[in-house]
Amino acid sequence: MTSDYPIKSPRKLIEVALPLDAISEGCKQEKNPFLKGHPRGIHLWWARRPISVARAVLFAQLVNDPGYQQGDGFKYGRNKKDAAIERKRLFKIIEELVMWENTTNEEVLERARVEIRRSWREVCELNKEHPRAVELFNPEKMPAFHDPFAGGGSIPLEAQRLGLETYASDLNPVAVLINKAMIEIPAQFSGRAPVGPEPKTKTGGKLAFDQTWPGLSGIAEDVRRYSTWIREEASKRLGSFYPRASVTKEMLTNRPDLAGKQDQEFDVIAWIWVRTVHSPNPAFTHVEVPLASTFILSTKGEENAFVQPMIQHDSYKFVVKVGALPPEAAIGTKATEKGAEFRCLLSGSPISADYIRAEGKAGRIGFKLMAIVADGKPGRLYLSPSAQDENTAHSAIPDWQPDIKFFVDALGFRIGKYGLTQWSDLFTPRQLLILSSLCKLVKEARNHVEIAALASGWNSDQTRLEAGGSGASAYADAIAVYLAAGVSHFARYSCVRCGWNKTNENVAQAFGRQVLNMVWDFAEANPLCGALSVEATTKWVADSLRTMFPSAGSAAFQADARALPSSAPRVFSTDPPYYDNIGYADLSDFFYVWLRQALRDVLPTLFATITVPKAEELVATPKRHGGKLAAETFFLIGMTEAIKRLAIGTHPSFPVTIYYAFKQSETDADAGTASTGWETFLSAVLKADFQLTGTWPIRTERTKGLKGQLNALASCVVLVCRKRPASAPSISRREFIRELNGVLPEALDEMTKGSGEERSPVAPVDLSQAIIGPGMAVFSKYSAVLEADGTPMSVRTALQLINRFLAVCRN
Repeated sequence: MTSDYPIKSPRKLIEVALPLDAISEGCKQEKNPFLKGHPRGIHLWWARRPISVARAVLFAQLVNDPGYQQGDGFKYGRNKKDAAIERKRLFKIIEELVMWENTTNEEVLERARVEIRRSWREVCELNKEHPRAVELFNPEKMPAFHDPFAGGGSIPLEAQRLGLETYASDLNPVAVLINKAMIEIPAQFSGRAPVGPEPKTKTGGKLAFDQTWPGLSGIAEDVRRYSTWIREEASKRLGSFYPRASVTKEMLTNRPDLAGKQDQEFDVIAWIWVRTVHSPNPAFTHVEVPLASTFILSTKGEENAFVQPMIQHDSYKFVVKVGALPPEAAIGTKATEKGAEFRCLLSGSPISADYIRAEGKAGRIGFKLMAIVADGKPGRLYLSPSAQDENTAHSAIPDWQPDIKFFVDALGFRIGKYGLTQWSDLFTPRQLLILSSLCKLVKEARNHVEIAALASGWNSDQTRLEAGGSGASAYADAIAVYLAAGVSHFARYSCVRCGWNKTNENVAQAFGRQVLNMVWDFAEANPLCGALSVEATTKWVADSLRTMFPSAGSAAFQADARALPSSAPRVFSTDPPYYDNIGYADLSDFFYVWLRQALRDVLPTLFATITVPKAEELVATPKRHGGKLAAETFFLIGMTEAIKRLAIGTHPSFPVTIYYAFKQSETDADAGTASTGWETFLSAVLKADFQLTGTWPIRTERTKGLKGQLNALASCVVLVCRKRPASAPSISRREFIRELNGVLPEALDEMTKGSGEERSPVAPVDLSQAIIGPGMAVFSKYSAVLEADGTPMSVRTALQLINRFLAVCRN
């Protein structure tokens, strides 16, 4: 049988060495939140892999290591000295690849592609006598790439950038939409001029543009133009709900910062609201008192700004002041630093968490306007709110809202206990009005684009984008996708989970962490002007298009990773769900309910369901699966099935790379790296008949602000896997420990010393993850490691033995 014919497969660079320092530095560059044009600007995704890491890992996964190697009747590579020189040259390519400024540098990228193609031709030459050589080893066509857990799209995008025919699939329709926007749609409309009406200068003339529109500059320009149209239309229709702020005579008292500004009007940046409940004190039960976590508005600059509640008998109002902060301003009306314990502003009576939850479930938690933040040009102006300001906001009546219940016991969801049980509960009436209106405007803009495209001479083919069209109708669909993504961005700055950042003086997005918890005082961004207007957030999408790599033949589609369609063998690299760290599907509904409203006619198949599919999602959610043990079993069985699909579908000449991100709580400098999630994930990999040929710890996550956040993703390990031979023997526990003691000292020495100029040393904080590589390589190359009673050793026991070795070395 041809399946028994040996494959001559040289080790890849990633199975031998990586320049970890350079890759980590690339991650550091990329984590800059102000980086313009980053692909993350297409749409938010949780724990998205940095594109620099994805690019480096893929390159090293595709390129042959130059070291001498032999096996299965072949010899390949160079002696140790020459291999080190060649490896250093390849590392130089990686060092250039991971630099942010080289993301679209064709000279650097083409050097990488040349090396990838050269390695492939070498493999084809080694296997030219293979019975399936025509099918498997065509030197003119590399195997396609596939990421079955495509998520935020970093890995498929970089596979495409490195010259591979690329496929991205995910069960989650939001992830599929992101990947379509990144790798599929750009290829269909590259090199076309924009069709929208040219924007005008302030004096009424048209702006001068170049007559050529290379790459995606044309589609990006149309996204910008129609985002402006949407904002202008929203201003015409809803501007009365977002009035400018006026400085009244009453505000001037003890406010030197407002001198000379009386009766002037300013654009509003944000409205600051605070949650309220009826006072539990019998004398004030008719009063809704504030649950303020702080009264501080700004600590930036020379003058602090804060809210001063002014109490008059059984009522109060908020007055904004500047100057020295009163001691009580920092804690607002909180009774304790942490938790949901407050005190009544009027009586001082305690307001317990149980009382607040009961009021919430009874529908009696409200919100009151506490302050207005205006653009003072320069600087911020903090103004006291008026009754009219509050009444204007409360008068908004949306014509549609997502009254769709969410799973209150989802991972990271903590708001259900306060009576918030459906997605519309996460928005004020004014926010619901603007978001539902923006979804309508996306549909209207789509129709305008189609008319403009036809007028510009586009193909009149009516085939829609979802059916693979490339005419005016499909182009209009594509622009609608990017405009809807801009609305999604705006939504995460326009809900009741957005706090006010008193240090940077801006609105904090809803998903600084992958949780839904209660925010007691929240900021409402202005959708019609400023840095967080819908026009501004949609332009983030347009800016990101410049870092896409339009390449024909790539596609994104919805699929369960456990049931991938059969195809020719492919290259796989993927970033699966992290056990119980993130509830992707439940969180995605925050965006899905609005995306579906805007794009249901554009992509009807993708948005066929009311919410994102959840039952099949490979995440261990105890409350969904009937307990912790049942959730673990569900994850293990499902992930094993999914990884088996990779093992079956992978091209035999390439390893598979799989990412796993650790929580801070999973890593302990003394105890090593161990957790139920990590053990279960490794068990799934090994049950799928993979053996580990390497693990690489990479500091992909930001470390600032992680302290105290036990669910924060702290670092990432890349597992390098190959199919375990069916003939792999079993060994005893004693033999396993003996082999560990022979392998791990040398491996640890190489990790800590770097083993030459071509390899980066592993940082001490990452050793507990890095040592897993050589240890599990020993464990996984055998069909089983047998305990004294003949039962197979568990992954947990193997990890404990590996961690024990590291602990002994450290002591």
